[in-house]
Amino acid sequence: MRVQIAHLYATGMLAIAFFQVALIFGAPLGRYTQGGQHEEALPLSGRVIALVSIPIVLFQGLAILSAAGFPGLGWPVWTGWVAFAVTVVSTVLNWITPSKPERVVWGPIMLVLSAMALVVLTA
Repeated sequence: MRVQIAHLYATGMLAIAFFQVALIFGAPLGRYTQGGQHEEALPLSGRVIALVSIPIVLFQGLAILSAAGFPGLGWPVWTGWVAFAVTVVSTVLNWITPSKPERVVWGPIMLVLSAMALVVLTA
């Protein structure tokens, strides 16, 4: 079950990376990210932030996969805990954002992802 949960977590992180790619290419989803400061497409600075977040979320997915024993990774266990910590921080930020759409969509998603990472790391 631990490996399956890690796969779900990594799939969630991959979906977030694709969301960031959509933001970079001008998808009108600004209300769902970065505090909802922009209703439609993000300005260049917001797109740069989205670009920077892609390797971070991919790292998180790979770190949790490694913690579950995914073959070929073999990363130190502490990387999984770093991924968990980043996920928890993202969860808190998504729950306290002034953007209601961001809270409603990303708050629950990030909470579930945090729980999945914790299960993988403690199972």
